[in-house]
Amino acid sequence: MRTQLTILLASTALLAAPAQAETLSVVGSWSGLPLHKEFEAPFWTEKLPAASGGNIEVELTTHNQMGLGVGDVFRLLGDGVYDVGMTVADYAVADAPELEGLDVPLLALNADDARAMVNAARPMVADIYKDRFNSHVLAIAPYPPQVVFCNAEIGSLDDLQGKKVRASGRMTAIFLEALGAEGVNVSFSEVPGALQRGVVDCAVTGAGSGYSAGWWEVSTHLLPIPLGGWDSVVTAVNMDRWNSLSDADKALIEAEIKTGFEDPAWAVAQDALVNDIACLTGNGECPAGDARNMTLVEVSDADFEKARGILIGEVLPDWAERAGGDWAQRWNASVGETVGVQIAN
Repeated sequence: MRTQLTILLASTALLAAPAQAETLSVVGSWSGLPLHKEFEAPFWTEKLPAASGGNIEVELTTHNQMGLGVGDVFRLLGDGVYDVGMTVADYAVADAPELEGLDVPLLALNADDARAMVNAARPMVADIYKDRFNSHVLAIAPYPPQVVFCNAEIGSLDDLQGKKVRASGRMTAIFLEALGAEGVNVSFSEVPGALQRGVVDCAVTGAGSGYSAGWWEVSTHLLPIPLGGWDSVVTAVNMDRWNSLSDADKALIEAEIKTGFEDPAWAVAQDALVNDIACLTGNGECPAGDARNMTLVEVSDADFEKARGILIGEVLPDWAERAGGDWAQRWNASVGETVGVQIAN
């Protein structure tokens, strides 16, 4: 009887024990930028654990805090070094040139158009991450449009000719070369020193990123033309880890990341651009802190017309050739249909 009682008590304790929590190791994007501070960190450390009732726990760091090369983030994710990774898709194009089709510059001039372009590209992006990085895409969120900071006097797009310009991606570099500028590869964190020392004359990044990182201290002119697209940040989970989760946990994560991270990040994207330009130039009120006094260079219709001509005539065909396969056809049938641009066969 004593043995039976012991077994019964043990069984009761087992049934009463809470389910083992899932712990996800998450590597976020740049820790100092608003996307991480305002959206990524609160989602992973507060919103998702709370929504799961404590069944999902998160250990969060960022790739710069870990000292990772930005090109290694998704490569290491695929190898299972951590469970979830997020960074700019363009950082991974050396491994997956077809991924450049997600964030084509100059096609989306506002947040609604940019999200429509991302939504159209998403099935392609999902295939790329599955095949190239053994990963499942959870979200795609924007940095603000990638604009041009110059430590030199400029008055139009033509004035970039002959300048050394830090590009934010492969397509942007090709565009700059077609424009007569020299594309220079400089990491984000090294740009202020490069501008100060004259290693580059200009650099492309998001207006808010440039404000947060102090680029206004070493730049004089701001040209707000989206030469670097919207620098889409992809959040993906290692496929083996994803498959190990219960269906309920998968459904919860996908629902919560859309409403708790992706949607809010997109919702502020357009206002963020307006506010960031105000913060950099003093043209308007700056909600982020002290406004600076960079010179705002008005983008003319001629600038846009010239830029789109280079994009359609040179940049997109170059990408189609490098990506190979049927990627140009897939892009034409999805993103191209959405933005009204086709890559010629």
